[in-house]
Amino acid sequence: MNAPPSTLPPDPYTLTADRIQSAPTTFRGQLSHLGPGFILSAAVVGSGELIATTTLGAKAGFVTFWVILVSCFVKVALQVEFGKNAIYSGLPTMQSLNRLPGPRFGRGHLAIWFWLSLQTLKVLQVGGIVGGVALVLNMTFPVLSVPVWAILSAASAGLLIYGGRYGWVEWGSLLMIMLFTTLILYSLFMLQQTPYAINGPDLLSGLTFSLPPATVGVAIAAFGITGVGGDEIMYYTYWCIEKGYAGYVGPYESSAAWTQRARGWIRVMTMDALCSMMIYTVVTAAFYLLGASLLHEGGTIPEGYAMVETLSRLFTVTLGPGAKVAFLVGAFFVLYSTLFTATASWSRIFADAFGELGWLDFGNVVTRKKALARLSWAFPAVWCALFLFIKLPVLMILLGGAATSVLLLVVVWAALQFRYRQLPVGLKPSAGYDLWLWASVVSILSISIYGIWQVLT
Repeated sequence: MNAPPSTLPPDPYTLTADRIQSAPTTFRGQLSHLGPGFILSAAVVGSGELIATTTLGAKAGFVTFWVILVSCFVKVALQVEFGKNAIYSGLPTMQSLNRLPGPRFGRGHLAIWFWLSLQTLKVLQVGGIVGGVALVLNMTFPVLSVPVWAILSAASAGLLIYGGRYGWVEWGSLLMIMLFTTLILYSLFMLQQTPYAINGPDLLSGLTFSLPPATVGVAIAAFGITGVGGDEIMYYTYWCIEKGYAGYVGPYESSAAWTQRARGWIRVMTMDALCSMMIYTVVTAAFYLLGASLLHEGGTIPEGYAMVETLSRLFTVTLGPGAKVAFLVGAFFVLYSTLFTATASWSRIFADAFGELGWLDFGNVVTRKKALARLSWAFPAVWCALFLFIKLPVLMILLGGAATSVLLLVVVWAALQFRYRQLPVGLKPSAGYDLWLWASVVSILSISIYGIWQVLT
């Protein structure tokens, strides 16, 4: 039996005047309203950081460490622009894209159809993540086979997410962030007790902003795979809305009070984005340093998930089996956090897209809740089936990464539309912000074009 309307929780995707409240002005008050960035951090830190970043550190050594730091910082501007749009419009990503100028096919904007076509590759990427979780679990607990671990991992993700509540997703993401950050930093700390210890000159050599010719290709690749990606930027709007930022601002009004509220909650969202950036930058940097210190001098660099096995073996040799277990548990949470948040994010963005295409009523709370529950089971099942059929997790992740390079072009175009065509006059940002945004646009365009060229050639 449905609850009476008066007892139903407010729908975060519907803006009403009764939910309006001013943004906190104190640092402590703003901290208490953070949350979407925790989910984003759990999504960002995944196979790219665990495998690709570590591999790049192994190939280039410490000299391109600065590239990782710059990459993580510069891309956040696009994330903030999407978050701002969600706050002042109250619309999640697919609804915002469907209101942009440009060609349409049926009820959907070309951008939505283009995004949907790329998901045929993106679904392989998350299938590769399922495989990665299973492989790490098999390394830690070999009593069960990789296929069995894959099935259990996918089923657990569906079980944890199908309820659809934002608070649980935020809490689960925060818990896993705390676990994998602690364990990976512990691994890096323990490394200092070995002959592979990182010293001051090593770190300084990576902060000189030098780029030897032999490392240019490696540096470009590092810039492309680290930091927030197109997927996470598009997901971020749903978490900002479900956290309540847009609801607290309320429906748009041409008034000083509305502008003040919007600016206040945009400041909170910006702090949230920067805090998430600091989290995934620290973890990404830790993986890079592990690769640079443990593997660079050795010459032989393992491929794919063999990287995880090699690092865990080195920890065992130098520090004993306890260090190996800590590293593998950290690696598990890095990968599983991506699977966990992907299940929650995919269910929301696909339900939104289906609503814009006329396939379901996203605005109806009951219909949306049913769709989220069904998709939360369906996607993990599809990802698991693809991994069990293809059994090439690294290739699957790389194919999804190629789709991400193309998807970023849509994100850049939409962000510029939000900034220069839709932003209310009262929310015009500073020149410094615009400089940051354009630095993000130029860097991402360059990397996306390079990534597409690499795939084509």
